[in-house]
Amino acid sequence: MEIDRFEFERALLERGTTRIAGVDEAGRGPLAGPVVAAAAVLPETWIRGGLPEALHGLNDSKQLQPTQREIFFEFLAGRSEVQTAVSIVDVEVIDSINILRATHQAMNRALAQLLPPPEHVLVDGLNVATLAFPQTALVQGDARSYSIAAASVIAKVTRDRLMDEFHRQYPVYGFANNKGYGTPQHLAALAEHGPCPLHRRSFAPLKPPEPDLFDR
Repeated sequence: MEIDRFEFERALLERGTTRIAGVDEAGRGPLAGPVVAAAAVLPETWIRGGLPEALHGLNDSKQLQPTQREIFFEFLAGRSEVQTAVSIVDVEVIDSINILRATHQAMNRALAQLLPPPEHVLVDGLNVATLAFPQTALVQGDARSYSIAAASVIAKVTRDRLMDEFHRQYPVYGFANNKGYGTPQHLAALAEHGPCPLHRRSFAPLKPPEPDLFDR
């Protein structure tokens, strides 16, 4: 059975809510690099009439091939009727306030760039207590809502391109391939070279072990 990925958007339209944003993040789990959040507002005509043919197959960015993500990204970014916004939160902030708070900060900053502001936000995952807008949290929302899927693609492609740039600065870690995730090759490079400024010191195995209070 095919999933209706505009179900939640249409329900909001029926209640009179016309400006609906999807929001998602990329980069919560890696050992290196920033976390990126993106927001996307798709036009009401798409919600009522369906996606343009060029976006057929739009889905959770993790389920797409890199070439598909790039195609969808370029289409979404190039359409005047689609509004998108991105926020990038760097490693220093992640290490100082933790990755969850940094992710929520990125989401709020991305949404704050949308003008006029959204009336309602569809969030991938769990409810975000600090979100500045009315919200509906959808677990696996990037596979259930086209608005969130669009935000997912924007966030993922933006972050992947950043990691490709960082690869040129720090090639020994293989960021172009692993995007900062803890692959065996990445962990081996860490063991040999130690961390670079892009590594998250608050993440294991980079985080120093907590002392055992009962170890005498």
